[in-house]
Amino acid sequence: MIDIQQNISLKDYNTFGIDVLAEHFVSISNTSELKEVLSQNGFPKKLILGGGSNMLLTQNQNALVIHVNLKGISVEKEDDNYVYVRAQAGENWHEFVLWSLKHNYGGLENLSLIPGNVGTAPIQNIGAYGVELKDTFVSCDAIEVDTSETTSFTNEVCNFGYRNSIFKIEAKDKYVITSVILRLTKQNHKLKIDYGAIRSELASKKIANPTIQDISKAVIAIRESKLPNPKEIGNSGSFFKNPVISSSKFEKLKENFSSIPSYPISDSEVKIPAGWLIETGGFKGKRFGNYGVHKKQALVLVNYGGAQGSDILKLSQLIQKTVLRLFDIAIEAEVNIL
Repeated sequence: MIDIQQNISLKDYNTFGIDVLAEHFVSISNTSELKEVLSQNGFPKKLILGGGSNMLLTQNQNALVIHVNLKGISVEKEDDNYVYVRAQAGENWHEFVLWSLKHNYGGLENLSLIPGNVGTAPIQNIGAYGVELKDTFVSCDAIEVDTSETTSFTNEVCNFGYRNSIFKIEAKDKYVITSVILRLTKQNHKLKIDYGAIRSELASKKIANPTIQDISKAVIAIRESKLPNPKEIGNSGSFFKNPVISSSKFEKLKENFSSIPSYPISDSEVKIPAGWLIETGGFKGKRFGNYGVHKKQALVLVNYGGAQGSDILKLSQLIQKTVLRLFDIAIEAEVNIL
């Protein structure tokens, strides 16, 4: 029997720790409950809530907030080289990564310590340190909100891009992802250690031939040195996407900003670290009362306690305007603003 509650605080359900109310709230633990909730009449607006790690709540939610709490990890099939693992949507992403490492399954080690749940990972095509979800993603099951029918989305159908997927464009708000299948390596793991500070972190530990577990530990150490723990300081990780600009525009920017970093995307495009743009704009470590920009990572906006989502939204808009004025580069929010 589902229990729909009224006027429930969402403070503990979003990593920013923003205290807003859900007019109606229900937590579901299996797909039968989910289908029952989705078929409920009298709730024209429904908001799907996973780990709450990629959202900024700016107001009370006049909706039925559905907390997806599906649990379970299972092996679907395997051969000598690969294992196909299904993880339910409510599984914590980092705990799932640790599970894969415990079984010596490779492919997710660079994605260690990313906040959020498994079910929201395909929406964002989460990525870090040269690896994206799409690299191991096989398919996901999702229930259509309007019909309660289950559909399977393959890697190709998901149309993954940089922090993007079909679930952020044409299928936005139309489906609830219930489980994800990933193909992980059992041997001959493809190690990626050249992105960011992974190689230097391994060198500092005198690790010349790293395992996937070593890489995960290195990524965790790097992230913990730069990123605040949401349980201690409210945040949603990287607030902005790294912008992609033309190579010709980059060359012009170098005339005025000789130290501007970049990562080549193609022969004609480069990716610019948004954190560098924000830091150069003077925002790193800047505090506005009970909210601000983190002192160690300019990409991270933080709630020091008691801030409103609208305050953080205004700060993000000020940052966007400043970056546009200084560099003629528009940076997009990575988080969903509600």
